[in-house]
Amino acid sequence: MSEEPTAAPSAGGPTDRSEPAPASTSAPDTTGGAPTGAPEGGSRGPGPEQDGPVSEDAAMRSLQEGTAADDADRSDAQRAGAIADLIARRLNDDASGTRIGTLALFNDTVSFGGGFNAGGERHPRGAPRGGTVLPLGAAELADHTELFVQPEGYGSALSALSERRLLVLTGPSGSGREATAVNLLAEALALGGADGGGVCHRLLDPAAVLAADWEPPVKDSGYLLAVEDGRAGARDFEALPRRLPAVVAALRHHGCHLVLTGGQDLAVTVRADGTEAVAVHVLTPVDPLAVLERRALGHGGAPSARAALRAALASGGVADTLREMPAARHAARLAADVRAGRDVVAAAATLRDPSDQVRTWFDRHRNPEAVAFALAAAVLEDSGYLTVAEAAVRLRAALAAPEPAPPDVRFRDRLGDEQQWIRLDADASGPPRVRFRSPLLGQVVLIYAWTGLDGWREPLLSWLRRLLDHHDLEVRARAAVAAGILAWADHHYAVHRFLTAWAAADSWQLRQAAATALGVAGSREDSAEAVWELLHGWARGGSSVRQRRLAGTAANTAGGLLGREAPARAVAVLHDALDRDDDWGTLPSVAWGGVHLVHRGRVTELLDAYLDWSAPQDQSPMVVKSLSAFLFATGRPYEPVTGGPAEGVSGVPLLLSALPAHEERMAELWARSLACRPLRDRALAALREWIDVHAERGGRPALEALNRLLWDVSRTSKSHRERLLWWLGAWAEDRERPSRNAALLRDALARTT
Repeated sequence: MSEEPTAAPSAGGPTDRSEPAPASTSAPDTTGGAPTGAPEGGSRGPGPEQDGPVSEDAAMRSLQEGTAADDADRSDAQRAGAIADLIARRLNDDASGTRIGTLALFNDTVSFGGGFNAGGERHPRGAPRGGTVLPLGAAELADHTELFVQPEGYGSALSALSERRLLVLTGPSGSGREATAVNLLAEALALGGADGGGVCHRLLDPAAVLAADWEPPVKDSGYLLAVEDGRAGARDFEALPRRLPAVVAALRHHGCHLVLTGGQDLAVTVRADGTEAVAVHVLTPVDPLAVLERRALGHGGAPSARAALRAALASGGVADTLREMPAARHAARLAADVRAGRDVVAAAATLRDPSDQVRTWFDRHRNPEAVAFALAAAVLEDSGYLTVAEAAVRLRAALAAPEPAPPDVRFRDRLGDEQQWIRLDADASGPPRVRFRSPLLGQVVLIYAWTGLDGWREPLLSWLRRLLDHHDLEVRARAAVAAGILAWADHHYAVHRFLTAWAAADSWQLRQAAATALGVAGSREDSAEAVWELLHGWARGGSSVRQRRLAGTAANTAGGLLGREAPARAVAVLHDALDRDDDWGTLPSVAWGGVHLVHRGRVTELLDAYLDWSAPQDQSPMVVKSLSAFLFATGRPYEPVTGGPAEGVSGVPLLLSALPAHEERMAELWARSLACRPLRDRALAALREWIDVHAERGGRPALEALNRLLWDVSRTSKSHRERLLWWLGAWAEDRERPSRNAALLRDALARTT
């Protein structure tokens, strides 16, 4: 245990009982500073930064003379760190076990086989007027009709088609538009008593229908016309209202029916002025589980068989796959596996692989509007729609050619077509939240765009950097997490391209973002070692302004997510940053790093480190720095944040709340702090803060813990006991601010031997 060095009495605790209490008996300054990485670098207190060692006095001033704005910055940092922790844990602990960076993400390009095949066989010359047509084969017709599950409103759609001969059927891709259209045509032809065979045909030339002399090529037939998703395809049908009477007359004259299918752009086109006469039906997607069940068991199937199938789908993750990927084609594909006796769980896992999903999506969508929203959703997932949309508009502007006026962009309208992997979830307490259907899709989207869209990498990074200055704390936190995800793809490139520049920036907020990004980057086993090596290198740097900032960022990072998972590595980084002989410039950053470790539940490891570093119990720089960091941590109140430690009383330092579990360590550190002459006044001020302010907030348990602490400290040396009794009495009898708690503790300590 510590023993006070024999020396003349100091203002902190005289052995002469007649010595009056100095001015420090008044309320200590509790506006503890929030340094910005170096005591003279970025904090609001001291002057401009300079290269070279920082003095002890300057470091102590920076540590103690913060402002309310500094405290607000640190509070923001703690909340941002908690948000980042939660996101990183979700990314790393997802139950699917799939990870980004798999070979599937970087394989050769794959093509997408969705929608209609517009390049099918064409009729030879001499085919009937009306455009090229292709009859549906018997197998294809049977596949669409035999096990068809009717969507909601199917009956009204059939009535409209039978009556008006032409129906516009809109819905998102994968909603079963084609199957519904084929069934509607088949039933409408049957109801009309077609005597020409009732064959269904595809019209392969959409523009032909709008020609002035168009007629159905084959009598008594049904026609399916798929309008290409996208504005270009739908724009051709702006003329449909004008041509509608002639088209309907031709259909009726030849006993035919026509269904146009398309997505959001076709829906917008047929809602324009003058289109009131067009029969439009908006398709409600069918439950994909119902499609799978029908295709696997048919129209029959005992209730027990259906229940068993549902249970198997739920337990094997197949149901989750279809909730994330609700397109009817996926349900049909998995149903085929069930019927064939193949491993449907493995098939669902393959289908769910986010790498394949993302590659397929980027193969289909190359326009800046769609890509911008996907990336904004990936960075800001779980944010409100307007927050994501605003960020997407800004990114789109960076990716697209300059426009003379604000663009007419409506992301929400296109979610069902272009962004089926994204959903808007209602939130009872606020606006709808933007979320990917699969928890890993967002990170894969980021990685793919970062590694695959070479021409857009620079604007993407610039946009991400601007998000770090956003007024919304959550936006800043999520942007920093996204930067860490980008580092997963290529750690070396990320460090030299942006992380080091951010970590050495003059903006404390940007340095905090670098620390958060590094914490996320190092949260995976395959990148953790590289991040720790980087932090050690920064921590051992020199005394220039830039090197001090890098060391401060290293300490900040060590106190975050990485430190919680590897506390021994974290305190090693803090030691490297602190052990700089006569340069005290990193003390504030290390002190804050220690506070963050405490707030992440690593009290034991930090206290053990402070005990080890101060073991010489002299007045050497490392001892004074270590005990200064300890005293600083004793004064930082606990702020409940999502993802923070469960224990703790709001406004009370966690070291006081954790005192019963760490009595021996705390008593020794308090004793060493009181025995260290350069720190004695600070230690006494911190102790009074515990007694007068925090013990009141902590209630009786805190006061009882303080009583035991003082007893333990008093047993380390006679001088400590005398000093404590003297100061407790002085605080109890302070004319300006008498302390009731100090009087109780003095009386209790006086009764001990």
